[in-house]
Parts: sequence; C-alpha cells; structure tokens
Amino acid sequence: MSFRSFARSHHGRVILTAVPVAAAVTLLTAGVAQGAVPVSFAVSGTQFQISASQLDGTGFSQYAGVAQDTEGNHHAVAIANIKSATLNDLCQSVITDTPLGKVGLLITAGGGKTPATASDLQIGMTGLEGDAEFKNIRIGVDASTVNTKAKGSAGDFAQDADTVTIKNLEQTAWSTQASVFTLSGMSLKLTDGSKGCF
Repeated sequence: MSFRSFARSHHGRVILTAVPVAAAVTLLTAGVAQGAVPVSFAVSGTQFQISASQLDGTGFSQYAGVAQDTEGNHHAVAIANIKSATLNDLCQSVITDTPLGKVGLLITAGGGKTPATASDLQIGMTGLEGDAEFKNIRIGVDASTVNTKAKGSAGDFAQDADTVTIKNLEQTAWSTQASVFTLSGMSLKLTDGSKGCF
C-alpha cells in the first residue's frame, strides 16, 4: 500500500499490488511448512472480484500469506482481517472457462438502506483499490502482534488499525471467509462472463 502520510487518522487513495510472486512464495512456503502461516482451506484455480461502494470495518489488520490450491500450487496473497464489517452495494463475480465457453457468476447484496454485514472477515487478496481512511493506524508492526485474533508470522511486516473505511472498493481475491456473512437483498445470476463487478 502507498500512503501519503502517517497519522492517527489517515485518509487517502490506497492501492495494493501483489509483491513479486516468486520471492514471496519462496519465503512464505517455508512459513507454511513450519506451520507459521495458516492455510485454512484449498482455493480454486480462479480468482474473483469483490466491489462495494463503501466498506466500514472495526478491528483491522493486514500481513502477507499464502493461498494453496488443490494441485498444491501456492499463491502469494495479502491477508486482510476485519472483526466486524458492513458493505454497501456489495458485488462478487467470478468468470470460468467451460466446455460451453465462458460462464460468469454474479452475486449482489447490500443495496438500499441495508448493507451486507460480516463478522471475523478474512480475505486473501492480490489487488485492492479505493479511497481509504484508517483510525489509529500502526504501520510496520510485527505480524504476530497485530490487534486481531488472526495473526501472521513473527518477524513479518504488518499493519493494523482500530477502524477502516474504504470507498469505491475494488478487490481481486483468492479467498474470503467469515464466521457470519449476512447478504441482505441477495441476487445470484449466471452470466455470459463478459463482465464482472469492475
């Protein structure tokens, strides 16, 4: 992430890009082998998109991790944890190649006055864009000491904050999980795969 300034309250355009994959996977695979970087489930071979007009969260942390697919391939990710989150105008999309051509799955929720909500949200992502504000942010803390229940490996770079707000969220991810995910006004559609959430 790139930050224009460091402060108790930070506001600015935030862009996350994947670190060089070869270097990250080499380092993080060693952590996985030692049990230092938890891999909770095998991911599919396809990334997906998540967007929201606004995400508001409390109890935020972020550090490096690894997602592993069923063929044993490792994918470097940035793991973001949010204790409690609300998402306005949530969209999730994935496009898959099939014998019949491209097929898309598009899920929307949280429109109108009732946003989608999530508890103990964890996302393994490779890209994030949006306009972000963090309250009481700490950058450069040890990943094993972040202020969320889920933590990274000792010695790894991390950041955490009391709250996070991201407007115009656009995210590419390998995995998302939550203890509770409430999708108000959910709509699920199959598409021709020509368009995702962004």
